[in-house]
Parts: sequence; structure tokens; C-alpha cells
Amino acid sequence: MRVALGTDEITPLFAEIGAHLREAGHVVEVVAGPQPWPRAGRAVGEAVASGRADRGVVCCWTGTGVSIAANKVSGVRAALCVDAATASGARKWNDANVLALSLRLASTEVSREILDAFMNTDVDPGEAPTVAELQ
Repeated sequence: MRVALGTDEITPLFAEIGAHLREAGHVVEVVAGPQPWPRAGRAVGEAVASGRADRGVVCCWTGTGVSIAANKVSGVRAALCVDAATASGARKWNDANVLALSLRLASTEVSREILDAFMNTDVDPGEAPTVAELQ
């Protein structure tokens, strides 16, 4: 899977996120980093919305800012997730296509669990929202 990755701050955790995605077999493109969080979120959102990436991962100190910025891009459904169950649910029930992570809250181990859940959970067609419902 092609994954767009962006952040407002290069940290050891951000590097680990990219490495973990690559180890899992994904093609990772860092589309923003470091850039101010609005630009990082938008750059990842645009990569996903345009089809250049299948999914996106955005990071900032809380994860909130990049999530808001990514969600401004039409066609993006960014979800701020702090655990694997939330990430799985965001994919399964909400068809989230961008994962937002907090560089402050997530440990290396927890971020791996969240990434794996987000990347490996399929959408439940009976639960996913339609485009009309999201507008």
C-alpha cells in the first residue's frame, strides 16, 4: 500500500512510524516534514485525495491540528487515534483514510499497534458512510 506520511516535527517516534510502515511492506513517501502542522496535514490529505497515496499518516504534538488540517481536504476522513481499537473502528465503521497520531502520547509500541490496526482493518461496507452523508 502507498502511504503518505507527514509531520510538523521530526522526532524519533516519527522516524519509527516510517520505519514500521516500511517493514510491514508499505511504500512510504514523506510528503511533509517538518512543516507547520496546517501544511503537513493538508499535504498528506491532498496526497490521499488525489490518489497518489492509498492512506495517510499525520503527526503533530497532540495529533489534533494535523487531523483538522487533513480533514479540510475534500475526500479525506482523518481520525485521531490513541489506541488500536479506535484505529480499527475508524477504518471499519468510518472508512478513515488518514490516521492522525500524537507525538506526545504515543509510545513506540503503542504506535506500532495503532498503525497495524489502521493498515490491516478493512471497511465494513454496511457501516461505512456514503459521500452524501459526509457532505
